[in-house]
Amino acid sequence: MTGIDVASEWLVGLLAIAGALFAMFGTFGLIRLPDVYTRSHAATKTATLGVICVLSGAFLYFWLIEGHISAKLILGIVFVFVTAPVGGHLICRAAYRSGVPLWEGSTQDELKKRLEAPSRADAK
Repeated sequence: MTGIDVASEWLVGLLAIAGALFAMFGTFGLIRLPDVYTRSHAATKTATLGVICVLSGAFLYFWLIEGHISAKLILGIVFVFVTAPVGGHLICRAAYRSGVPLWEGSTQDELKKRLEAPSRADAK
């Protein structure tokens, strides 16, 4: 084994461990945070980072060690990177519109101003 192979294996292992740690931190956020909005934020960010780290590690493993480039892994990374934050945002927006209250310690409610302001269609 050459030094590059050993370094590649270490990099792949570190990415896999980092992905698992992000997933664990997301679990702690789901348990400890006070309301649906902060929980969704923690879950979305950490799950996105965790999955991207694991998929990047798998991509690097197949590319550097096995010698294959996997388009499926690249598409998986891009798909998770694009869709997970959008899904989390839409879930929080739906919760807000359905009347789920903010945490008592929240200091701002910027969406309330946006929703109460008359739209351009209403002004006509």
